[in-house]
This record gives sequence, C-alpha cells and structure tokens, in this order.
Amino acid sequence: MRFTGKHIALMAAAGVVALAALAAGTVCLTSGCGTIGYYAQAVGGHLEIVGKSRSISGWIDAEGTEPRLRERLQLAQRMRDFAVQELKLPDNASYRRYADLGRSAVVWNVVAAPELSLTLKTWCFPVVGCVGYRGYFDRAGADALAGELKAQGLDVNVYGVPAYSTLGQTNWMGGDPILNTFIYWGEGELAKLMFHELAHQVAYAGDDTTFNESFAVAVERIGGARWLEQHATPEVRQADADAAQRRVDFRAITQRARTSLETLYASAITEAEKRERKAGLLAAMRAEYEQVKATRWNGFAGYDGWFARANNASLGVQAAYNELVPQFEQLFERQGRDFERFYAEVKRLAELPKAERRAALAAASAAAPAGGRR
Repeated sequence: MRFTGKHIALMAAAGVVALAALAAGTVCLTSGCGTIGYYAQAVGGHLEIVGKSRSISGWIDAEGTEPRLRERLQLAQRMRDFAVQELKLPDNASYRRYADLGRSAVVWNVVAAPELSLTLKTWCFPVVGCVGYRGYFDRAGADALAGELKAQGLDVNVYGVPAYSTLGQTNWMGGDPILNTFIYWGEGELAKLMFHELAHQVAYAGDDTTFNESFAVAVERIGGARWLEQHATPEVRQADADAAQRRVDFRAITQRARTSLETLYASAITEAEKRERKAGLLAAMRAEYEQVKATRWNGFAGYDGWFARANNASLGVQAAYNELVPQFEQLFERQGRDFERFYAEVKRLAELPKAERRAALAAASAAAPAGGRR
C-alpha cells in the first residue's frame, strides 16, 4: 500500500548532503536551505542505519537468524538480481545489506499546502534541489515542524516512510539497505518498492518531485508486473491484483476530489465560501471511500487512516506520485520496451529546464516507437 504510511518517499540523499555541507562549511542558514540542526539529524540518522546494517549473506548464514527472515532475505536478493538482469537497474551495493532499526518507519516526512490550494510547500537543498517534503529520522522533529506549519495556517500531514533513497551516493558506504520496515511486505509490494528506489538512482531532476516520483512509479509498475509474471505463484499474483485494484479505486476517488478542489480554489467566490465548500468536498470524498470499501473491497480498512487525515497536503503529495506516470509508461512503449533506451531518454529529459522537460516528455511519449519490441 502506498498512501497509508507505507508509500515510498524519497529522502533525497539527506545524509550525504549534510556530510558534504558540513565538511565544506557552507551550510546555508536561510529558510530555503534549512539549518545546521536539520543537517545534523540527517547525518546521525543515516549513520545509524549504516551502523546497524550488515551483508545479507551474513544474515542468511548466521545461526540466530529466524527462518522467516532468512527466507525473505533470500527472496529479496533474487529480486535484486532480477532488477539488474531483467530491468537493467544499477548493479551496485544498494539492497545487498539488511538492517533492523527497531521501529516501524525509517523517516517521517512532513508535507504542507496552503489552506485553499493543493500546491505543496517546497524545501531546497544543495545537490538534490527542491522537494515537496521535509524528512526527519526522529518523529519528534517532524511533529515539531508540523506544529510550526500549522500555526502558519497551512494544511499539514506527517507520514512514516518505510524506505528512502540516497540516489546511489552512499554505495561506497554500503548503499541503501533493505530494512525491517518493509521486508515482510507482500511479494509484489516488496519487489515494486526495490525497483522504485533503484529507479531513483537512474535519473533525478533536482527541481521536479513529480517527474522523479512518476518515473519511479512507472518503473515499479513495469518491473513489478514482470516479476510477478515470471516468478510469483497464482496466489501471490491474485493478492497483488486485489491490492492493485484497491489502488486504482483509491486514485480514482482522490483524483475526483482533487479536480473538484482545484476548481473550487480557482473560483471567484469568497474565501469563507471556499472553506465551507472545501469541507463539503472532503466529506463527500470520505463518504465515497466508505461506500467503495463496503461494496468493492469486502470491508478492507487499510486506507482508513489516510482518509481520516486527508487534507490539501496529503492530496497534493499523492498527486506527485502519479501525475506523469502514463507519459512515462507510453515513453517506455515508444522506446520499444527497451529499458536501456528508456533510461537514456529519461536521463536526457532530466537535464532539461523544468518547463522544457515537461513539454519534451509529452512529445516523446506521443512519438512513434523508436524500434521493435523485445
């Protein structure tokens, strides 16, 4: 599941950025770049993960490793090899180690949006550019920032993140490890998570969260479908299909709500009227969810928390993960379903200015196929 505390969010190499900034003595003290304290917690959090991780082969061979964990680590390594051999994702140290952090999330992300807008507040960092969230390894830090933002009148959401990517910048330190926060996920979800995070190491546009996340989601969907087709049991494929249908329904419900809210916020009525109608639209979205849960999901309640907390911020970040996915999927088809050609084109697009990048992606995804299928 992606949006109930289990969806994947990019921490954007926070530990690496902090180390480089502190070492160079150039940490920016403005609101746009953050504070020394923020970078310090990023350094400490990342080093904690590094210190707790060890090779998966070591875990597998250790006598004290629980059989269930050993089996899942073996499965994860088969997925990691598949990512390299079949999906042409980077062959490096990432996801070759495992760490048990003793908690349910690796970081907590804070997202915020104005009371009458779905546009996310952004924070900017050296190297990785601007992103629509701020991540903390300590929940208390995230809650403190959330309180400050709420006091400014913003809609705010804090959510736990089970995995994060350092964009391949820490492979010299052992790379991003597999964590206890997601090792026991369903087989399809585990595979997709790894493919998603590895995709962030392929291409990254420093000023475009939606581009980055939509690309990674496209890779996870394409790669996940291939893994399930080639390696999963019928039972696993059915469970993943059920989860996928729930995500389709979830996206449809939230897309309708976002469209209605965007229309409302752009209208010429008073702010007081907008606030009243906003409350009505959110209530209607929650009512639709309850109906779908009862009639299509057999009472599955995994999204209850998300809908209970839903606001402009959570709707805004949810959109960032899906807006451009169809264009990336079309681009993959246009590149003859060839991963290497697909990645090369995405890297080229990532180097363009944002407006030009979006226009070029739309044009490239609609162009004639670049070659045969394989």
